[in-house]
Amino acid sequence: MDVVVRPLSRTRIRDISANYDAIALYSTKRDEFQKRIFNSIEEDFKDRCLVLEQLLVRNIALPESVKKTIKSKINAEQDAQKMQFVLQKEKQEAERKRVEAQGIADYQPIITSTLTDKQLQYEQIKAQKDLAASPNTKIVIMGNSKGSQVLLNTN
Repeated sequence: MDVVVRPLSRTRIRDISANYDAIALYSTKRDEFQKRIFNSIEEDFKDRCLVLEQLLVRNIALPESVKKTIKSKINAEQDAQKMQFVLQKEKQEAERKRVEAQGIADYQPIITSTLTDKQLQYEQIKAQKDLAASPNTKIVIMGNSKGSQVLLNTN
């Protein structure tokens, strides 16, 4: 019985595989290909009073050049997807910067209208105090245009 079944199966497989390109057989359409082969061979078996219970396509042998082409295409698709991700990320970062810039632009008139010289002097003193407390500070110069004082960090 094997002598009759084998040539029949091979013929059906060849006929059906002609409807697919190599890349589809190797990757995305393998299940569909297997189902079509099963249905085709099952009909032939019924005509001979045989029952086909299961069919498994284990190995699709492709020429090495086709395999390399398929792998190259898959790698190119992955690179394109990666680039899309990078572009999307960069667009989001650009949007974040626009929002930040708008926030700063909105903040400037508010601060400018309420800022006083005394408040600026207070902020300057706080910053110099923090600087003087830093272990990396050697000299802190404080004062205004009328006279400057030099404070040495003794730490």
